Amino acid sequence: MTPADLVLTPMGLRFAGRVLPCTIGRGGIRPASAKREGDGATPAGAHPIVGMLYRPDRMARPASWAVPVGPGDLWSDDVRDPDYNLMVRAPHPFSHEALRRPDPLYDLVLITGWNWPQAEPGRGSAIFIHRWRRPGYPTAGCVALAPDDLLWIARRLQPGARLIVSENLPKAFRKR
Repeated sequence: MTPADLVLTPMGLRFAGRVLPCTIGRGGIRPASAKREGDGATPAGAHPIVGMLYRPDRMARPASWAVPVGPGDLWSDDVRDPDYNLMVRAPHPFSHEALRRPDPLYDLVLITGWNWPQAEPGRGSAIFIHRWRRPGYPTAGCVALAPDDLLWIARRLQPGARLIVSENLPKAFRKR
């Protein structure tokens, strides 16, 4: 663990001397070996932050390494897709998630290296750090924060940082 890492704790996400409230997957924290597509769990492990996406029509570039998301940008979540767990472009014949959403959930996204870039089909796709729907509302496996907190992190985050999720968090936290 380094000071540059984002560390999930029972109190929230610790980064740069602050602990920020966050939510995790509805399936709680699951050992990486047990993570499956659609289980709603946040996988334990040290996951590198491999990218940052943002909506240029809604915000200024938060960091020099952030990549703008356009209308045709998608993320494949179909285990049959040769591009499973990768960013793809529309039209795309396999199941996918739109990265440019009508709601603000993905206006700013930190991409973790979970099951990436050589994805094992069925192990789960797209563990992002994104904004939450509302405090306490679980995700589909991602980590979510208040919009201002996410932007604060994005402006300070350096390539090479990791999201650290421990299997040993208190049971009550894992069951959220």
